[in-house]
Amino acid sequence: MRSLPSYPSLRSFLDWCAKTDQFQRVSDPVSVIHQMTAVHRNVLETQGSVLQFDHPVLQGGVGSDVPVVVNLFGTAERVAAGLGVSPERLDDLGAFLAALRSPTPPDGLRDALSRWPMLKAALATRPKILRSAPVQTVVLEGAEVDLAALPVQTHWPGDAGPLITWPVVVTRPFGSEVADVSCYNAGIYRAQVLDHNRLILRWLPHRGGAAHHQSWAQQGERTPVAIVLGADPATLLSAALPLPDTVSEVSFAGALNAARPRLVQAKTVPLMVPADAEVVIEGWVSPSETAPEGPFGDHTGYYNRAEPFPVMEVTAMTHRENPLYLSTYTGRPPDEPAIIGEVFNRLALPTIRAQIPEVHDLWLPPAACSYRMAVVSINKRYPGQARRVMMALWGMLPQFSYTKMIVVVDRDIDPKNWEDIAWALATRMDPVRDVMVIENTPMDYLDFASPQPGLAGKMGIDATVKIQSETSRDWGEVMKTSQKDAAFAADLVARLMAGAGS
Repeated sequence: MRSLPSYPSLRSFLDWCAKTDQFQRVSDPVSVIHQMTAVHRNVLETQGSVLQFDHPVLQGGVGSDVPVVVNLFGTAERVAAGLGVSPERLDDLGAFLAALRSPTPPDGLRDALSRWPMLKAALATRPKILRSAPVQTVVLEGAEVDLAALPVQTHWPGDAGPLITWPVVVTRPFGSEVADVSCYNAGIYRAQVLDHNRLILRWLPHRGGAAHHQSWAQQGERTPVAIVLGADPATLLSAALPLPDTVSEVSFAGALNAARPRLVQAKTVPLMVPADAEVVIEGWVSPSETAPEGPFGDHTGYYNRAEPFPVMEVTAMTHRENPLYLSTYTGRPPDEPAIIGEVFNRLALPTIRAQIPEVHDLWLPPAACSYRMAVVSINKRYPGQARRVMMALWGMLPQFSYTKMIVVVDRDIDPKNWEDIAWALATRMDPVRDVMVIENTPMDYLDFASPQPGLAGKMGIDATVKIQSETSRDWGEVMKTSQKDAAFAADLVARLMAGAGS
């Protein structure tokens, strides 16, 4: 499955970026308050390199000796590389993900042997437990902990304060064993810095970390948490992938890396953590204490309102010698989450086709905040099929429950081409007959257009050619140039262009 070398650490991936001319160091002093975000956004919008700010400037103009790395996944090529494949191999990885969701028994010895790469990847998920690790070269506990020593960014003028934006938050459910990493959850949940040893973790109720926290809180117990900063790319992307609930992100990172994940026991909490990360923040989340998190600029392009989320008390901070701090921003697309979302869109297609075979292609426009709108092309065979596909998508994966608009088109329409979509809407859709509206469905509470927080309507638009009982009129025939005439024209135009250039 993997077609690129393994990147066991952030640093090894940065070495690859440097070798491929996708890494640049910034020697100028740049403030972590607003300035760094402005530079990052400018570079991302031009599909530029990974940046390492060697001289970040903290609050009050104080310099930091911890470099900040941004724009790690600022291009689709780097997202694919982080997953271990070239862009043309993403479809193979998507098929592997689909097989994880719906594995089928091998049909004979030949089929079993053909699945060996998948078996090898599964074996790689068994962790290798270390006694010591690079991430624990320096150990700070108790009063020695000071989160202000990290160059945590304040991204937007309206932000409430410093915000950690690339944390891999590791948790496990109450009653589980420390060594059983198969039950661990690793999610990307932003963390607001309150003071030198306290954070607010923003995990939404439907996420794995929140479910684990609830399992501890129901017993009146604090939740052990480890916040991993600067993890290897496979761990970072596994934490962001919409994996099946039965697949641990920590284990899946091993499958992506084609190597057993290297873990070490945390110093002050009963958790295993990635041995080759840059920084680990350890602590306990209260079963009941909350604090207002936000407002912060979000992926919608708006500031979300302040809301109560659980408070984490930090008990230790461990790190490599001369650690790096990995960061990003979220805002109106383009941003790194939108670019990652485009790649994940492609990875999800085989899983979608396994559940809804008539789906030919699907696009989640990044400009629509990646998941608020979907355009899907289908192989249409019977009346009402477009509506069936809409309903199936809304109910298939949790993230599609937040998709407020689905446009269904025929296979001859490119769902990634706005001009094709506009033509289909203009010529194959009647607003009265072909628009389906559903009320009171789940919605991201960050959607300010929703009548109620977390509850809104959905719209499905059938922009397919109407067949059989869907229409009483004869449908027009699409005009096409014959292949023979198109080939003749292409040859003639090529000769004309060559003559014009001589």
